[in-house]
Amino acid sequence: MAVDQFATIIPQVAPLTEQVCLHLMGEPLVHPDLVKLLDLCAEHGARINLVTNGTLLNRHLSTLVHPALRQVNFSLHSFFDNWPDRDPEPYWSTISEYLQRVQVERPDLYINLRLWNLGSERGASEKNLFFLKKIQALNPDADLELGEIRRAKSRRVQGRIYLSWDTEFVWPDLDLPLLGEQGNCYGLRNHFGILVDGTVVPCCLDKEGVIRLGNVFDTPLNQILDSEKAKRMVLGFEKGQLLEPLCQRCQFIQRFKDKGPARPTAEKKN
Repeated sequence: MAVDQFATIIPQVAPLTEQVCLHLMGEPLVHPDLVKLLDLCAEHGARINLVTNGTLLNRHLSTLVHPALRQVNFSLHSFFDNWPDRDPEPYWSTISEYLQRVQVERPDLYINLRLWNLGSERGASEKNLFFLKKIQALNPDADLELGEIRRAKSRRVQGRIYLSWDTEFVWPDLDLPLLGEQGNCYGLRNHFGILVDGTVVPCCLDKEGVIRLGNVFDTPLNQILDSEKAKRMVLGFEKGQLLEPLCQRCQFIQRFKDKGPARPTAEKKN
């Protein structure tokens, strides 16, 4: 997304949200003007929750201590998915260097070291062992045993650095089998997404813009979020009904099936 386009969006987003996530199935560190985007967020008081695979971190050690950042998440599980035969030592060495820098320059910054591949069929537990040993070395006294998902999904390593874990899931797609028409979701309840072309979608998993609510370059964001289609989806979630075909094929929604209908919220937050 061009900087001037982003500059028209962030003033509309900032009053609605607690934080902005600069991704929707994308790698934010590839953006050539990332610092300018961070500056715009800071200018409008928007705090950033950034997710990265960390492979370009060596170019952004200074960037990722920017004052607009609230939280940085590293998807460690993606390393072996993308490069199963590559030595992970240089990759971790850069992340370790960054963690040391953060503790000096931004001790208020939250860091999540993610292993979101539990239950996968690719030998995730064995691959995770490399990272678990490295993370444990940051604080030998920390209890970093991966616990039961339903009870906890993270443990503090030290300061505001956390180990985070979760099961693997499949991104929703209209070609996937129907899972059901009952369920609830936090889409449009506490988050929404804007794709690179300005398309507004109800959640961070609609990476292809299947559920198009409008385009922020054509219509004010508040008007899009208050549209009949958006309100109908929210009402459906409140009643435990999945109205959209994509939602009916979303495995992530299955994680909420035992929690009952989502509770109404007073305001939209990202």
